Amino acid sequence: SCNDPDMSYGSQHDFVCTCDSDMSITKVDGPATCNKDECSADPCGAGQTCSDPNPSSKSLKDFTCTCDNDASLSTIGVKVGSCTEDECSLVPAPCGSGQKCEDPNTAKSSKFDFICTCDSDMTVTETGKAAICEVDECSSAPCGGTQTCLDTNKGTNSLNDFECSCSTGTTNIGGPATCAMGNKDECATDPCGGQQCVDPDTTDTSLGDFVCTCATGKGSATGQPAVCEVDECEANPCGGGQTCVDNDKSVLVSGDFSCTCDAPATGTATGKAATCDVDECLQTPCGVDQSCLDADTSSASSLDFTCTCKNGVTATGGPATCEVDECSSSPCGAGQSCEDPNKSYTSQHDFKCTCDIDPSIVQ
Repeated sequence: SCNDPDMSYGSQHDFVCTCDSDMSITKVDGPATCNKDECSADPCGAGQTCSDPNPSSKSLKDFTCTCDNDASLSTIGVKVGSCTEDECSLVPAPCGSGQKCEDPNTAKSSKFDFICTCDSDMTVTETGKAAICEVDECSSAPCGGTQTCLDTNKGTNSLNDFECSCSTGTTNIGGPATCAMGNKDECATDPCGGQQCVDPDTTDTSLGDFVCTCATGKGSATGQPAVCEVDECEANPCGGGQTCVDNDKSVLVSGDFSCTCDAPATGTATGKAATCDVDECLQTPCGVDQSCLDADTSSASSLDFTCTCKNGVTATGGPATCEVDECSSSPCGAGQSCEDPNKSYTSQHDFKCTCDIDPSIVQ
């Protein structure tokens, strides 16, 4: 607002401007400076951006400091304590000993981007975790199976320094040694564990070539004990009419063979011959017009099935005779001849009676 304390003609340039937002701020003969941008004093410092949403002189300590490298980190009225976090400075050290740690982005929002580099080999690095700086060259058996390997320096920058040693003491660095000729029967130490052992070449340059052969069962192996097998079915424990299977032929396992009856018989057993059941009726021995019953299906019992006609006539071990001769009951009486042309039990009352004194009389 403006106020002229002396409005006389001779009084010029004495008007007073007063800020409406702060009456204490005035200026004579010109507009007053009513706003105050707190960011002008750089309260946030380097690496942070300051913004004052209300630069009024009455609105103080409302400026905002925001980290330049991480906009999610900000404070009001005071600078951000720290905009960075060097992961390499954490305790315990993320890379461990023998490695160099570097954090390319120290923004607090940037996690697990630190890089670990092996001191022994600067080409070996890992991001977000410790690097693997050791390599045991002996793990690939560079000396072969008959020599001893020793890698005293497992650094990745120390390669081909492994030592190969012969049983006679000869050594070589970075490759197999040339072993002196000598005699050594490997079977002398019983490497086969009680199995038959033969060493075809007893020179020191030929190690691990001994052959183990099973004393019981079948099987052999070179340079190690054999896996011995015994097929229990070879002794035909199931007998005839059954199939034998030995699921585990190890000499350590016995009595696990299985016996299965050959079709049409049924039955199985483990470690012994099976009891085979044979239903003789499966072969339809009675024909299609008779029912069949095999009361005893054991393989020791044969031809004991029963055939039964629909009229109740039965027979054992074969088809029943289902015919009925109606003349057998003498339905014609004395002086007459009887004839039953169809003796099927389904054909009833078809017999014929003929007078003996006059065959032309038929009934």
